Amino acid sequence: MTLRLFAHPLSSYCWKVLIPLYEAATPFTFEMIQFGAEDGPVVEFMQRWPIGKMPLLRDEARNETVVESSIIIEYLDRHYPGAGLIPADPDAALTARFLDRFFDNYVMTPQGRLVFEVIRPEGARDPFGVAEARALLDKAYSWLEATLSDGRTWAAGEAWSLADVSASPSLFYAQRCHPWGDRPALQAYYDRLETRPSFQRVIAEAQPFMHMFPGGPDY
Repeated sequence: MTLRLFAHPLSSYCWKVLIPLYEAATPFTFEMIQFGAEDGPVVEFMQRWPIGKMPLLRDEARNETVVESSIIIEYLDRHYPGAGLIPADPDAALTARFLDRFFDNYVMTPQGRLVFEVIRPEGARDPFGVAEARALLDKAYSWLEATLSDGRTWAAGEAWSLADVSASPSLFYAQRCHPWGDRPALQAYYDRLETRPSFQRVIAEAQPFMHMFPGGPDY
């Protein structure tokens, strides 16, 4: 196939690219990354992107290699239209891009810090960093609660967009590491996200690997 996605079903940032691909029914080949393997897709992946951060999109038809989930989404929206994740209105597009960065930087990043703390060696634990991450998540949750309380359906308004793609894996994993508690607008928004078939699909595909998530599925 023209498009090849180097990814892992458990990775939150890979979910960000899988969701738009499923939304648009864009044909692609899933190249499963197994770190530690001596052959298979991981070899080509590391050759093309020595930084080693998933996902990576290889477009054979255009001879392009694209990395970073938000950039891949923009690339797909430009060259393989269908999902319509970037609003046509420039101001609305700016809002969607801001919220994409919000979910990545202020939800996904501190959530990841909590996950990595679980797998750190005993002598390398960082309780101060963990406290900082939890405090940032609380601030992010409170901001989202206030923002979503205006009655909007989706993160950036009434249209499902890039912002909601980023929100889906961010909130899925964050609530398992640091629950948001009694924030009804945020909870209602997340419940709406889970009604999206593309999001349901990535969750289902990750289930066989969820035992690998530090702390297990009920972390």
